[in-house]
Amino acid sequence: MMRMLQGQVAVVTGGAGGIGEAICRGLAGAGCAVVVGYNSSQGPAQALVDSLPAVDLPHAALKAPVTDSAALAVLATEVQARYGRCDILVNCAGTTRFVAHPDLDGLDNSLIDQILTTNVRGPFAAVRALKPLLAAPRAEGGTGLVVNISSIAAVSAMGSNIMYCASKAALDNMTKSLARALAPQIRVLSVSPGLADTDFVKSLDPAWRNEQAGRTPLQRLALPEEVAAAVLAAATHLTFTTGAVIPVDGGRPLA
Repeated sequence: MMRMLQGQVAVVTGGAGGIGEAICRGLAGAGCAVVVGYNSSQGPAQALVDSLPAVDLPHAALKAPVTDSAALAVLATEVQARYGRCDILVNCAGTTRFVAHPDLDGLDNSLIDQILTTNVRGPFAAVRALKPLLAAPRAEGGTGLVVNISSIAAVSAMGSNIMYCASKAALDNMTKSLARALAPQIRVLSVSPGLADTDFVKSLDPAWRNEQAGRTPLQRLALPEEVAAAVLAAATHLTFTTGAVIPVDGGRPLA
């Protein structure tokens, strides 16, 4: 996929996180100028930008708090001013907290609101802000692309808490609605990982991590780079695909 996206511009919300970083590196490796969107992680976002391979256009770290629609409008204006285009939007920003599913009181209203605002409203707001750039005609042809980073929790209903699972199910449903609403100018897909072996996951209880890997038919967790590869495939090879949910889960639903 080397240089297949040369001259294109991608915005990745949550770009400084474990999966987001792998996606940014993959897109830059394919020739894309990458906007690493961040909320509070300006330092790590800028460090990531500084480490990305040089392409035709400069990479940038820009503030992209997905819970703030006004700030996303500013982001869109900045992307327009710097690049004059946006070809790919990857909605990777998300939040959760571990709450045992039977503990309904532990899943308080403030956490519910935070999860739904970030994981559901956030991707919609980012699409809404960047839609004019994503839908704009391109001299080289092709469509704009939105990739929503979802989770196997959307279908398994097993995850960090009940509302997180519900938020990812809503995101997959919204992917399909947006794919229909924004066609033919913009394609919209979900990439749905199983548990990804990020630095955060590696810092958790090794026995729990190994148990999760053992429950997967391929007997390991997803690598962040494998999630990034699915995003790259959506941008470079799956050009007639929209409204689909692409699993990167090692066959976990089969177990």
